[in-house]
This record gives sequence, structure tokens and C-alpha cells, in this order.
Amino acid sequence: MAIKVLIVEDNPVARSFLCRVVRESFSDTIAITEAGDLESARRHIGLPDHQKVDAATDPFKLILVDLELPDGNGMELLAELARYPATKIVTTLYSDDDHLFPALQCGADGYLLKEDRFEVLVEELQKIVRGQPPLSPAIARRLLGHFRQGPGGMGGLSEPAPSGFQSSRPMPLGRGAPLDHERLTPRESEVLTYLSKGFTIKEIANLMGIKWFTVNDHIKSIYKKLNVSSRAEAAVLASKQGLV
Repeated sequence: MAIKVLIVEDNPVARSFLCRVVRESFSDTIAITEAGDLESARRHIGLPDHQKVDAATDPFKLILVDLELPDGNGMELLAELARYPATKIVTTLYSDDDHLFPALQCGADGYLLKEDRFEVLVEELQKIVRGQPPLSPAIARRLLGHFRQGPGGMGGLSEPAPSGFQSSRPMPLGRGAPLDHERLTPRESEVLTYLSKGFTIKEIANLMGIKWFTVNDHIKSIYKKLNVSSRAEAAVLASKQGLV
């Protein structure tokens, strides 16, 4: 079954370029849908009148979103897709804080600059398979600079890091409510076991006979249920709790 990808970009040349980047990045069979504005993107996704959507029968697994579109801002779409089961990557020309941090707060799982070289964008997108957020080098340096500013981090932003991003500050294991590992599904427990043993997302997918995007979805669910933010935290907590 082909991996469904949606590219939301109004510039035909940029859209064609991103299509080539996506096809070069993954070995899976890719089915790309193109949208030139927010209205058509919502129609392809099945968003009902600007309302948030939680799930879909056959959802896109990867969505690339430009921020400046003819009928609005890509951040609107990111906010509407906050609970949609897809990896959402911003693809833009803007590298300033006024665009970067709001996009992350709206739920972007990555932030790529279209001005980067083809090879760089391919390399960054491939990080998804390894469970890492795709970030253009300039964006990674900007984020690192903000995290290093000390108390307040991220230029004074107090919001938690969006889904898919990990704060540079360690998070206490199992903070908040007690661990309820019974809530993990059998598939999630299997994925957690492989994670704890150091397998990559693609290796886990091969071992379990499923797509790596599906493994990525399981990992996001595991992080949420165990109240952790990284593979290392999940592995340590799973070991302490006797889950692996």
C-alpha cells in the first residue's frame, strides 16, 4: 500500500521540487496529492468547515505545508490538524522567530527551508524514519541558540515543546499521574520492546511487517501514554516498570 503524502504549496515550481524531494527521501511507494491553497487542502483531508479533525479512514501520513498561501496562513491548517495522525512538516522561505515558533506551537513536527539544497532536504526528511524532527540546518542552529539562553529558553517562550520535538532540558520520568502501562496496546508494547533494544524505526517496521509511518504513530502514542519525550526516557521507564 502506498504512503499517502499531501503537499500544500501554491507555487507550481516549488511544488514540483518538493514532490521530487519526497520521492527521493523514501523507499516506500509514495502517493502524492498536491494542493495549491488551504481550501483544496482541507477538501483532500476531509476537514469539515475549518473544524479540527481527530482521525480519518485513510489518512495522509506526511503533510508538507507552506505558510503563505493565497487564501490564508498554513498555521491555520496546522492548528486544525493538531490531532490528525500525520507527520506535519512546514516548508517555507521564512526562517525568523515570528514564523518559526508559532508554527511549532501550532503542531509542526518539522521545519524546512525551501531554499536549502535538494540533498539537504532529502537528508532532513529521512530523519523521520529515525524518529528525529526534520529541521533545516539554519533552523536547528536558531532553536539551539534559543534553548541555550537559560531560564525561559526559546526566546522567553514558556509553552512546552510541540509534539514531535524534544526540549533540551531533561523531563522527569513518569511525571504527573502514575504510569498506567496497561493502556499500551499489544502493538505498542512490541514497539516499545524493540525501541528499548536500540532498533531504528525502519528496522522495527521490517521486524513487525508494517510501514515505518505506522511505527512512528505507535511511538508518538507510547510517549504520550508513558508521559515521556524521548526514546531514552521510554526505554529507562520501561525497564524500571518491567515492561521489557
